[in-house]
Amino acid sequence: MGKIEKSRYLMQQAEQVIPGGVNSPVRAFQSVGGIPRVIAYGEGPYLVDIDGNRYLDFCCSWGPLILGHADKDVVRAVTEQASKGTTFGAPTEIEFLLAQFIVEHVPHVEKIRFVSSGTEAVMSAVRLARGFTGRDLILKFEGCYHGHADYLLVKSGSGLATFGQPSSAGVPTDVVNQTATLPLDDEQLLEDFFKTHGDKLAAVIIEGIPANNGLLIQRTEFIHTLRRLTEKHGVVLIFDEVITGFRLGVTGAAGYYGITPDLVTYGKVIGGGMPVGAFGGRADIMDQLSPIGPVYQAGTLSGNPVAMTAGYVTLQKLAEDGYYSRLEKRMNTFASYLSENIQDIPAQVVSIASIFWIVFQESAPRAAHQINRQGIERFNTIHGALLDEGIYVTPSGYEVGFISTVHTKEILRGAAKTILSIIKEYLS
Repeated sequence: MGKIEKSRYLMQQAEQVIPGGVNSPVRAFQSVGGIPRVIAYGEGPYLVDIDGNRYLDFCCSWGPLILGHADKDVVRAVTEQASKGTTFGAPTEIEFLLAQFIVEHVPHVEKIRFVSSGTEAVMSAVRLARGFTGRDLILKFEGCYHGHADYLLVKSGSGLATFGQPSSAGVPTDVVNQTATLPLDDEQLLEDFFKTHGDKLAAVIIEGIPANNGLLIQRTEFIHTLRRLTEKHGVVLIFDEVITGFRLGVTGAAGYYGITPDLVTYGKVIGGGMPVGAFGGRADIMDQLSPIGPVYQAGTLSGNPVAMTAGYVTLQKLAEDGYYSRLEKRMNTFASYLSENIQDIPAQVVSIASIFWIVFQESAPRAAHQINRQGIERFNTIHGALLDEGIYVTPSGYEVGFISTVHTKEILRGAAKTILSIIKEYLS
């Protein structure tokens, strides 16, 4: 890889005016070390930094870019819409078209409302669940990330469940004392919790496939137990599909598990690379929203026409026959090649649809506490070498990777060989 002096200089300057030089913490490379690459532009499956270095991108902007960078159809549509105006603060046809598309294609979404981020979508869904049930208590799971709303920044401790332990400074204990946390993948703990607290719960929220703290693919039995218990106790089940929505297919993780959540949250892919979030689900719950119900939610840029256009064009393309099957086939080939050729090194290549995670330990974890810290440190060891060889992966061993429709079989085969050679050189 070539020089990175421009990236180095710009990051030093950015630190003077932006905390840590970044607008989202993990971009600062503190976990992996080294200099963050300042990106100039993207093209197809590649990123190019301001020093002119080119990287095969497995971050895909943390998931949204399922069509790759600067897809010509998305760019054309966004450019046309921007020329007509970027925001109006009034209803537009395109927000109706995107809403109609999602409702028609996702059976468990009867109505939907757009917001501007995944965090905002989750925050609104939780408020809606509390307003609908008249209850306050919510349950989340250790290792599932649902954005940075105060009451969801809770970590679990020992015992059956943990209440009110913030995992960020600035979050008052009083704010999170109505949030409980349980470990994933434990039906007995779940049953015990519901026996004690089920009738007090407003909502349970879970990532469809937990993918912010490793790729923790859950057993179908666990998810179905959760659905049964929430139905029994009148608890709103919220599937956070900000990452998995339209990544795992049109029906997302809910379709993968064969369940019907009460509410679902979206982001990333449904924005086609623009800032978009959404929450939707059962009509009787959604109709509790203002202006027709008592639960207030609003946003100046909600339903922004440029963002709606990017999302609409993206989802229309993905709905065409063969898109998801081709993506999954390429991912399976890529992941299998890596798995079969990592020799004498404890490593797991976990994958589902177009998402993957390489973790250096003996077995694939299903819960956050099963992730081996030493394995994460092994990832940190090779991150810089991957960049040097033109492979851009997320700057954290806990984060997952993504492929897009423009990551061809040939590109992935070459990338797999490069990744293997680096693993063997640095970790054998």
